[in-house]
Amino acid sequence: MSAIAPPLQKVTAASYSESRSHELRKNRMEMVDGNLVLNARTVETGASARVYEGGYWGFASISDIDARKAAEALDLARRNAKVMARFGQRKRIELPAGRYRGEHEFRGKAPLAAGECTDRLAQIHAWCMAKYPGLKSTRLIAMDEHHRKHVVTSEGSDAVNSIQRSLVYVTLIAEDDRGMPVEVMERISGKGHLGDLDWTLESLKPTLDEVHGHLQAKRHAVAARGGMQRVVMSPMLAGILAHEAMGHPCEADLVLAGAVTGDLVGKPVASELVTMIDVAHTFRGEEVTVPVYCDDEGTPGRDAVLIKDGILTEFMNSRETAARLGIPATGSARAYAPNDEPLVRMRNTAILPGKSKLADMIAGIDDGYLLLRTGNGQADSTTEFMFAITLAYEVKGGKLGRAIRDTTISGSAIKVLQSVDAVSDDMHWESGGYCGKKQPMVVSMGGPAIRGQVHVGGE
Repeated sequence: MSAIAPPLQKVTAASYSESRSHELRKNRMEMVDGNLVLNARTVETGASARVYEGGYWGFASISDIDARKAAEALDLARRNAKVMARFGQRKRIELPAGRYRGEHEFRGKAPLAAGECTDRLAQIHAWCMAKYPGLKSTRLIAMDEHHRKHVVTSEGSDAVNSIQRSLVYVTLIAEDDRGMPVEVMERISGKGHLGDLDWTLESLKPTLDEVHGHLQAKRHAVAARGGMQRVVMSPMLAGILAHEAMGHPCEADLVLAGAVTGDLVGKPVASELVTMIDVAHTFRGEEVTVPVYCDDEGTPGRDAVLIKDGILTEFMNSRETAARLGIPATGSARAYAPNDEPLVRMRNTAILPGKSKLADMIAGIDDGYLLLRTGNGQADSTTEFMFAITLAYEVKGGKLGRAIRDTTISGSAIKVLQSVDAVSDDMHWESGGYCGKKQPMVVSMGGPAIRGQVHVGGE
């Protein structure tokens, strides 16, 4: 095991304690119109500890990962728990047992030097400007992120977890028929650092051609027709819907805070074609982009089957929320930075593939839309949501028509999922963003395309 892990001492026979050493490395380069405007490399290290004693949690963190000094965090966490106890007696919850021992680190190719990354970005910009007449601007981002955590608990866990992901964003910008700027963004993501991601100019050329084709279509886009519409949502959009609008209300801390899902276990919340899982570390025999073999409480990670054939079945949880709800632990408590406290968070949330072909799903729509890309959005614990749509097409008589201008979709995730009448047989994973919930979090989401009904905003 890593030498940076702080020692753990059991505070009392009636207490639970955990220590975490955490290293977070991030690299980000941004180029606008061939000019490098950002080249940032950051490293955060630290150790944190939590103690559960007398019905209260105590948390402490320090910026030093030296084992002797890190022990101070554990003692401070114990004292913080005692301070909290001054608010009055509280019944101690019997936290579920569970321990994990192991080490998991992704070891891929050699990393790319900063100069090589800059050269690749410059080549992509130059090629796009030379090949695509009328292109006004490019924005390119290349970044990677590496989390390495060593968790030790009084339950006997001693585990190293590593999450590494890399991202390349390509945005092409032009002007539409009204002289207004329009843009299309494509995101390429994968496991490991930028040296592991296939983003040479030669490999990206088909993707760049596709992005430019969408951009040309958006230059002549028309306004969407507002109201309830029959749509096909791309895998990316279905993944966002699963994560934002349905995943968060299935986080046990939000359930305890009053999320609508609390009273819906065992009841239909989606079409019987829909099964939705928060994957811990392995999907169909392959390790996912955000593998969580054990969480930051040392709890072994297991898949949480949130919806099974349309029926709401369970929630993602921490040790405490599992105890409060009387359900098995899922290993879903995670912290983003070294000085963050673990919260119930999603890992790799996805709707499972069905049996339909995407082409047949589109052909089955007489008058509706194909929704391909989403921008910012929001959702709440009632499953109500609103997402920006940044790329979409009309569907007329089962055939794709004109692109539509940027718009929004909104509604209840439960009602949208209940309207699903087709799920495609393909699967796409996306790990390009962050989840926000008091602190950011690295997550991935996935799914097939789904067909259903949603409210589309119009002019």
